[in-house]
Amino acid sequence: MINLNTNINGIENTLINILENNSVNAKNNSENSGVNKADFDKSLKAIEDYISNVDDIQQSSDSSIKDLLSGKNSDITSVVSEVAKADLSFKLLVGVRNKLIEAYKQTMNMPI
Repeated sequence: MINLNTNINGIENTLINILENNSVNAKNNSENSGVNKADFDKSLKAIEDYISNVDDIQQSSDSSIKDLLSGKNSDITSVVSEVAKADLSFKLLVGVRNKLIEAYKQTMNMPI
């Protein structure tokens, strides 16, 4: 059986925790009228790392497709597995992006 959830669950849980912590920090910061730059930088770095990870998975998938088409690799199962993993990680990234945009819109609509 192919395990497509290698790092997806860890990424999803980490990003959910970041979003929850940022929403709590946003409420606290609005009360304290200050922004915690260290937390923001930490969250930004984590998001950059996950985007880079998804890009690496996409590149790996592309190279395995090219290897299959050029005849260097004859195992189609591994290629399908790589493509499915890339697809799943990209869908997760888009879902997280949508949640971030939704959280931003809700924050902007908060009464002062």
